[in-house]
Amino acid sequence: MTAALSGPAFSVHDIPFSTYGSWFDISPVVAEKTYAEDLHLVSHQNGMHGVLRLVPVDPSTGARAESRVEATPGLLSWIGSAGRIDLAYESPDTVRLRGSGLGMGVHAAAQTLTPFSGTYFFHDPAADAHVFTSYETGRRYRVTAVSGAFIDTAGTQALGSGDRELAVTAEADGVWEIAIEEFDTSRPPYASSVAFESIAETARGSFADFVDAIAPWRSSATPAAELAAYVVWSATVRPSGLVTRPAVLMSKHWMDKVWSWDHCFNALALAPGHPELALDQYHLPFDHQDDGGALPDSVTHSEVLYNFVKPPIHGWAFGHLRRRLPAPPSQAELAETYERLERWTDFWLTARRVSGTELAHYQHGNDSGWDNATTFDPERVVATADLAAFLVLQLRELATLASDLGKPDEARRWTRTAEQTQSALLDQLWTGDRFVARSVATGNTWSSASLLDLMPIVLGEHLPGSVSSALADHIKAHLTPYGLATELPTSPHYLADGYWRGPIWAPATVLVEDGLRRAGHHRLADDISARFRALCEIHGFAENFDALDGTGLRDRAYTWTASSYLLLAEAYAHRDGH
Repeated sequence: MTAALSGPAFSVHDIPFSTYGSWFDISPVVAEKTYAEDLHLVSHQNGMHGVLRLVPVDPSTGARAESRVEATPGLLSWIGSAGRIDLAYESPDTVRLRGSGLGMGVHAAAQTLTPFSGTYFFHDPAADAHVFTSYETGRRYRVTAVSGAFIDTAGTQALGSGDRELAVTAEADGVWEIAIEEFDTSRPPYASSVAFESIAETARGSFADFVDAIAPWRSSATPAAELAAYVVWSATVRPSGLVTRPAVLMSKHWMDKVWSWDHCFNALALAPGHPELALDQYHLPFDHQDDGGALPDSVTHSEVLYNFVKPPIHGWAFGHLRRRLPAPPSQAELAETYERLERWTDFWLTARRVSGTELAHYQHGNDSGWDNATTFDPERVVATADLAAFLVLQLRELATLASDLGKPDEARRWTRTAEQTQSALLDQLWTGDRFVARSVATGNTWSSASLLDLMPIVLGEHLPGSVSSALADHIKAHLTPYGLATELPTSPHYLADGYWRGPIWAPATVLVEDGLRRAGHHRLADDISARFRALCEIHGFAENFDALDGTGLRDRAYTWTASSYLLLAEAYAHRDGH
């Protein structure tokens, strides 16, 4: 029994095996920074939960069989000396497994069942299948023999502690197949006449269509484009629970949410090839905008958090998004975006601006997206230059939208507010050499060695040349061989794995590169782009990276990193004619 490989190979220790639309993946990562010995079916409904443990076994002894795991976008395989097991997604909620020479143990990951936790296991006579029900996900996982499968069980209907498992082997010395489904309460018995090879080929074709749509420009000069596309494709889920639209999660590891600035980078990467999906990414957090106009901090299947917000990069993002879409948004689409962006901006100008002052403020580093940046070491409730710059761009985008919608008076009002905000930024936070942060309580100001202080470069062509040149000089000091360190490596506060106190991050890279390019600093922008692309091509698409050796840190399959690579690689391909 053989199966053809297609698409980039990857390690499931770094990138989970999944498919577009699915809420579960196959991975050894079962919790934050927690790697199991075996691959698990890991669901992201009601949080991240390893539900089923999948163990290849020697049919002659019933013991674990040594095997290696290989993965490509359409096929996951356990390969041992005696045989192999292949797994492919038949649909977003169903996987098919086929084995020859090896059996498979399917175990409840939770050993203990209580009235409020764990997994219950039983045989469903109506469907002639075995079912695991999980308290943690609130879903059922049904295992059905498709062909040639002999199933032995232990722990059916058991309460309390103990093993709950089934073992799958071939009825004779042949090939067995089973299906595993994730669903809510009930559905008709599983039935399929589709051959395994056809299922695997359909899965491969689905990914191939996706990557062709979003990265038709790829070449040997952008060697990580297909893997970046897979990270995005496989982390996309169908609408369910509080997720109101098809959504690209930040990861199908433990960062399985949509944060209210991360989504912008995924939207931009998707725009030329999947415009509807791109607009869904942009609007999803706005579906949960509160009465005061604020966006939530994050959205996921069963949780929306409002205790923090994220920076208002949405005007910057929409300006780029509408230019990247293959067709201009309709007037109705522009009107909806305008109303949502207006309310989001008014939140910053009212709830986050003290009466009589011109600059808005953050209440915590988390609001900036740069949670623990050293800018926030002296105090947390502060007016910062990055926030003012983002608001200027958002106000300018509102002016553009108002003009397009036939609202000239509102366009003039937004333009005037943008100019006032930029004047306040330069008058109150610019020292002649760099920007400072200012305490809302005391008015005290300070500077730091954080790249965050240099983010007003996003204003690009709107900045005076002397200011953008000074910022560019400071930005150069943050460059390592791998990209932009978020804290100067010479700073006493620099930490190799310090989150926003040193590591390289994708969003900062994209925002700085774009601002430098619009300000005319093309050579530096080219250098930053090249270093970041090379970093991803060597070290993958981690949440962030060690600035001095390039090692991927934290969550190792992060979609905004993959999307940022795609954005920079596409621009490079078009710029250099590749």
